Amino acid sequence: MSASGVVTIMKRWIRGPIAVIGLAGMVALAGCSGGTSDSGSGTTSGPTASGAASPSASGKISGDITVLAAASLTETFTTIGKNFEKAHPGTKVTFSFGSSATLATQVNQGAPADVFASADQKTMKLVTDAGNASGPTLFATNTLEIAVPPGNPAKVTGLKDFADSSKKTVLCAKQVPCGSAAQQVFTLAGITPKPVSYETDVKAALTKVEQNEADAALVYRTDVSSAGDKVQGVTFPEAQKVVNQYPIVALKESRNSATAAAFVGYVTGPGEQVLQQAGFGAP
Repeated sequence: MSASGVVTIMKRWIRGPIAVIGLAGMVALAGCSGGTSDSGSGTTSGPTASGAASPSASGKISGDITVLAAASLTETFTTIGKNFEKAHPGTKVTFSFGSSATLATQVNQGAPADVFASADQKTMKLVTDAGNASGPTLFATNTLEIAVPPGNPAKVTGLKDFADSSKKTVLCAKQVPCGSAAQQVFTLAGITPKPVSYETDVKAALTKVEQNEADAALVYRTDVSSAGDKVQGVTFPEAQKVVNQYPIVALKESRNSATAAAFVGYVTGPGEQVLQQAGFGAP
């Protein structure tokens, strides 16, 4: 493995594992700005659509930053981090991926971090309301899709199958963004789901299907795509009515504010191409 793809495992700041990936290598423009509301999972007085100001001319873009990011961003942010480092030799981006709700708790309890990217605005609001960040920027959108094992052995066709107790279905925990979005689509469809388990984040739910431990999981469409031939997707009409908006922000307690702002600017600039290629929508 090259120096730009060194993978390390870091202890979670609070209970539960989070994969942490240290990378080395690509650039940044900068910034962060103000707010809109999440049509699916809460509102926040802060984020605006992407387009951020550059870091201060006196701020040097170098050194290490730690980025806490929603689990659904694992593949895309890993790529974006490598690209950022390559364009800025001397920078290093370390990622902690996990449930947005868990990451927000870490930030508010004082975990050392420089940037936070959430899978919805409601969770970002927990951080901004606590005074730990301001002016988050929207950089992507996502919708739900049903993941089933290859061949769809349980013949899952839509949301109604999640109410069928004879089928093993899994959902994200209700307090995390994918779980909140799931509850909204079930409400729209007039369905009461009967999952066998609620998982800690979207990747945990997807893993249940990949390992043939579940007949279906409600995850993001980008997770179905990133799983490749390990799963297949089943779409449903209610998904388009609940759109998760992803905000990102440099944290007030960042130990490297110039590089943190530059990374935010890179995500909302050149990083958009990586995100859209992975299936994320524009902000």
